[in-house]
Amino acid sequence: MKSTVEQLSPTRVKINVEVPFDELKPNFDAAYRKIAQQVRIPGFRPGKAPARVLESRIGRAPVLDEVVNEVIPAKYVEAVRVGEVRTLGQPEFEVTKLEDREVLEFSAEVDVRPEIELPALDGLEISVDDVETTDEEVAEQLDELRARFGTLTGVERPAENGDFVSVDLSATVGGEVVEEASTTGLSYEIGSGQLVDGIDDAIIGANAGETKTFTTKLVAGEHAGQDADVTVTVQSVKQRELPEPDDEFAQLASEFDTIDELRGDLRERLGRVKKMQQGVQARDKVLDILLERTEVPIPEKVLEAEVENRKHDAVHPFDHDEAKFAEALEAEGRTLDEFTTEVQEESEKAVRTQLLLDTIADKEQTTVDDGELTERIIYQAQRFGVSPDEYVQRAQQSGQLTAIYADVRRGKALASVVRGITVKDGSGTEVDLSELFGTDEDAQAETEESQATEEAATTPAE
Repeated sequence: MKSTVEQLSPTRVKINVEVPFDELKPNFDAAYRKIAQQVRIPGFRPGKAPARVLESRIGRAPVLDEVVNEVIPAKYVEAVRVGEVRTLGQPEFEVTKLEDREVLEFSAEVDVRPEIELPALDGLEISVDDVETTDEEVAEQLDELRARFGTLTGVERPAENGDFVSVDLSATVGGEVVEEASTTGLSYEIGSGQLVDGIDDAIIGANAGETKTFTTKLVAGEHAGQDADVTVTVQSVKQRELPEPDDEFAQLASEFDTIDELRGDLRERLGRVKKMQQGVQARDKVLDILLERTEVPIPEKVLEAEVENRKHDAVHPFDHDEAKFAEALEAEGRTLDEFTTEVQEESEKAVRTQLLLDTIADKEQTTVDDGELTERIIYQAQRFGVSPDEYVQRAQQSGQLTAIYADVRRGKALASVVRGITVKDGSGTEVDLSELFGTDEDAQAETEESQATEEAATTPAE
């Protein structure tokens, strides 16, 4: 087999492959066996008819088609490996020459990872927000904890913001009842924003037994984006009574004996959250700087696939009915053209980010061990509310395990860049993010361990 790689653009190549028929004997033998199982020829058992008999009965063309369809993908993979081509996406094949018993020639156009020149970031310094936890934030956290242990008590007064009400709901669009928007005995916290727009204004000030009507736009279902006339009847009004923030409550709600210890723990937890937010802010700023300073050619077919995937995910909840999707966008104050522009811009950034981080990962020889991959799988499984085993099965069936591995690797590559950047807070104090992104010593130790593992795996046992 001979193969050459022709560079069509920074992101696309054409691989030309020439295969002499001498190399295809095993493929022809397999094709004859397969076809012989499918064709019944008098005097021969299934699968036992000789090649010359098969050809005399069905002709040479079906055999050639079988061989060509099998050979092209296999020889393409071989040519990619020999040429060390970093392909992206699926190739477009074309048979350019087929001389029976002589030669098969074909070409494959495919997107490839472009060569990317990484910028120098020596001396780069970025700023992140200060980590400052106020008494008001601690008090807010304590109130949220108290709310979890609160009790609901019925009241004989009009409903107020923050009350819990039991309501009956019904809605009509153009006089037609909307079944999915009708319910009875629904518990709702006024001001939580968990129901349709306008319901809070309608029921605040209403007493138990009162019925109110209002108009709102539906955001889901068959009538998404359309105006609906909603009727709400308040069945009961209850207020939440919170326990006193004292030592007794601290012992009830936590492992601490005093309320001061509980407040201290809440303050520490808030500090850790804000520290993580600093890390996220630093990571995002570094990535934006990298994208701004780096020229990343975008493979056309990869970008098209990313755009289509995002559009598919957006329209899927509406059963791929674009008219309903457009109505839902209108209800949000957006147009379909604005959505299309946003998807295009987000897709371009996503593809550029992936290519850039892959390049950094290659340069840094970033690896992902089983523990890191397992940690990501467990995290993703929790997000989707399934077991890790079920998530792995789904990922295997959809071919997403490779993508999960790549995402973890890219995250580690970006972390390696953040480690080399000076990060300061708003007060000018240098921020230590090693707890989130590790240290250069940690990364070196991990690389050495990975190399040792690879060497052990490839060294023959004595």
